[in-house]
Amino acid sequence: MGRTVFRPLDGILLLDKPAGLSSNQALQRVRHLFRAEKGGHTGALDPLATGLLPLCFGEATKIAGLLLGGRKAYEAEVRLGQVTDTDDADGLVLRERPVPALDRATVEAALSPFLGRILQRPPIYSALKQGGEPLYAKARRGEAIEVAEREVEVEAIDLLALDGDRLRLAVTCGSGTYIRSLARDLGEALGCGAHITALRRTWVEPFNPPVMHPFEALEATAAAGGEGALEALLLPVEAGLAHWPAVVVEPDQARRLGQGQAVSGLKSLLQGADEVPVGGPSGPKPFTVNLLDESGRSLGLGEWREDGQLWPKRLFRWASAS
Repeated sequence: MGRTVFRPLDGILLLDKPAGLSSNQALQRVRHLFRAEKGGHTGALDPLATGLLPLCFGEATKIAGLLLGGRKAYEAEVRLGQVTDTDDADGLVLRERPVPALDRATVEAALSPFLGRILQRPPIYSALKQGGEPLYAKARRGEAIEVAEREVEVEAIDLLALDGDRLRLAVTCGSGTYIRSLARDLGEALGCGAHITALRRTWVEPFNPPVMHPFEALEATAAAGGEGALEALLLPVEAGLAHWPAVVVEPDQARRLGQGQAVSGLKSLLQGADEVPVGGPSGPKPFTVNLLDESGRSLGLGEWREDGQLWPKRLFRWASAS
């Protein structure tokens, strides 16, 4: 097989990541299939995990950080009675304890303290960096690692099934929440320890519900319809900004923003009007908005400041041509 010749390509693909691949490995496979010059993913899934991994190509990489910070939902299978060094089934079993007789009420009571804003200690085998190096690299060398707790938000936890030493959970949470940590801490609350045996991400804001594409389906699409058929599966960059407050700018305002200048006198706020009045943000901090031209195409991100002026923050390349 010859060397891949990459090309400019903009858009978002909702990949159904298979188990056994890291998020970067999955990204590179899809990037080569699409021949996309530039690509990035929006928040790592563990190799054990499957499900939604939004991939951003070209100009869409400029909003990858926003997607990373969005709400997410998972379904997790948990085994009670075993603690592993990775908090999932890919790790080594550190200790085993008997599982007490449990009923639904007992498990739901143990889950209750994990709702809302909570402090959570990330797994030592994680991509979080300490001293500029991922924690998993330090852990693999056998270094002693102290991981500080941090605040995360768990919006909902539903017990889907309880069968002996096996649980199935549905979790909706904010950015930075580790489901492996949640399973580990639940196991300790139940007095027996626990780890994740399967994990699937079901949606990421604003893609709810998502239309996901398994890698095998992408290969079949490419074989049957070529690159044109593949490109038809890409979402426009606007799809990744659908949940952000948006303002429509007139042609002259669009030109000024594209030249790096601020504008005022904006007439239209499409979303988030309860949070951001047309005169500007009500709070002391700048507010990020999605800039739309009159055709509805996103020009990029703007920063609406407390003085009522809107400044360009991160624009797509076509904004300069407006």
